[in-house]
Amino acid sequence: MSNSFAVEFKNVTKAFGEVQAVRDLNFSIQTGQLVTLLGPSGCGKTTTLRLIAGLEMVTEGQVYIGDNDVTKLPATERDVSMVFQSYALFPHMTVMQNVSYGLTMSSLPKPEVHEKAQTGLELVGLSGYGDRLPSELSGGQQQRVAVARALVLEPEVLLFDEPLSNLDAKLRRRVREEIRELQQELGLTTVYVTHDQEEALAVSDRIIVMNEAVIAQEGAPRQLYEEPVNLFVSDFIGDANLVKSTILDIDGSHANVDIRGIRIQLPHRGLTPGESMVAIRPQSILLKQSGTEDGIPGTILKASYLGDHLEYTVECALGELFVIDNQIQTQQPPGTNVSITFRPYGVSLIPES
Repeated sequence: MSNSFAVEFKNVTKAFGEVQAVRDLNFSIQTGQLVTLLGPSGCGKTTTLRLIAGLEMVTEGQVYIGDNDVTKLPATERDVSMVFQSYALFPHMTVMQNVSYGLTMSSLPKPEVHEKAQTGLELVGLSGYGDRLPSELSGGQQQRVAVARALVLEPEVLLFDEPLSNLDAKLRRRVREEIRELQQELGLTTVYVTHDQEEALAVSDRIIVMNEAVIAQEGAPRQLYEEPVNLFVSDFIGDANLVKSTILDIDGSHANVDIRGIRIQLPHRGLTPGESMVAIRPQSILLKQSGTEDGIPGTILKASYLGDHLEYTVECALGELFVIDNQIQTQQPPGTNVSITFRPYGVSLIPES
């Protein structure tokens, strides 16, 4: 095994009684990367994280951390640290004591423990907060203490389980940026669990999308967004309108596709002429005044103003389409007749539909 992989799963299955929480997982995580396990509730992502941590033991298969087969090792003997959704801080201990806790369990001398904890607090921007109790901190600050406590142990792999779900939207964005900056600065191998697609797209080097105990697709954020392999991934990552189309013919690496009379060239993705499904991103649909263009005629059913964009539901021959429009100065009321065309990007053929 080459040690460029910090974590490797080989044919890992975890069953609770009759139920397989994860089934035959194979993946590897490169040293220094942030990889996100993304998927809906109950897909197996948190179980996978706990299998890395040693908080659950595999039913079948092997787990490697670095060059070591840790399949049978308990959590205490694995070089990983976990940041929990609930932060899990000790309420009666000061911030400094919380951050030092894991280090005091090791046989390091006290001055060194203090110095490392101090450095950890500096890293997360809380150097003046060592004497406070967790109850005197905001949610975002408590989250940072939990991160500092994990960082000071200098783990081979840092694990995050839905770390931002207790924070409000604005703070979520800030803390996820801080986590990403720290991870890149320190070159930490990080495995991050979330069900929030935007969060996953923002922080990850790679994303492993899980659905019903298996991996649906893995790849870089852009690849998953632009080239989803199936209907589940296309819809789960950044809303998609899934519509029927016809591949007329294949021309080199591209297919000539007909979507209700609109001709468009798309990468063929291994498909052959005939019926096919395309995923169309809400931002890729253009609405023009009715009769101005050779588009698909439609009618606006719903219109919502969201500050920086408008959201429309449009009824047309393709069904109901969800549209995001940045032209906020011209809001079209429900009942308006429109003509629908597509931008050249954000439309992709779906191989496994």
